[in-house]
Amino acid sequence: MADDVKARRPYHAPRRAEQTAATRRAVLDAARELFTTRGYAATTVAQLAERAGVAVDTVYALVGRKPVVLRELVETAISGTDQAVPAEERDYVRALRAAPSAGEKIDLYAAALAGMGPRTAPVFLALRDAAARDPACAALHAEITERRAANMGLFAQDLRTTGELRADLSDTDVADIVWSMNAADFYALLVHQRGWTPERYGAFLADAWKRVLLDP
Repeated sequence: MADDVKARRPYHAPRRAEQTAATRRAVLDAARELFTTRGYAATTVAQLAERAGVAVDTVYALVGRKPVVLRELVETAISGTDQAVPAEERDYVRALRAAPSAGEKIDLYAAALAGMGPRTAPVFLALRDAAARDPACAALHAEITERRAANMGLFAQDLRTTGELRADLSDTDVADIVWSMNAADFYALLVHQRGWTPERYGAFLADAWKRVLLDP
């Protein structure tokens, strides 16, 4: 009998892991819908659990308390996967760092932002609003903001290696310009309020950055 149980274990373990991952996705999907429509403060864990079709204890067990749910929502929106992915391991970051020219690097990054915008902008805006009321969310918002700034510093350094950046712009200047224009608020103004498509937004960023940052 013991041997039979051991033999069955490898068959059931992957299925159990898949079910757990699917339930976790359901929780995050529910959080994305509720946080971006009702708002973080107006959403309770009980409502989140009900929308996901799970028990409240399941939310706590698979993801965590509400601030942790929001953090996971932000991280997975950025990565486009079920888990957080460090910036240096993302496909588009590897591609742009391998690109030989500044124009190609900018094109790759702008296209990546256009692809990410529909999933990241609503979550970032929900985080911004939550930060105004909740200290834990304020800390997360500050952390994400600083992380973005640091990543833009690395992007500026990478552009500098091509020798194509304007000499009168420091790496900090370049990073600040890119950082401000890739913010969720900027995306929301053009896409959500002015009706631009994400593709048009991405093309605009690429064109604007080439005009502003590169030595003609």
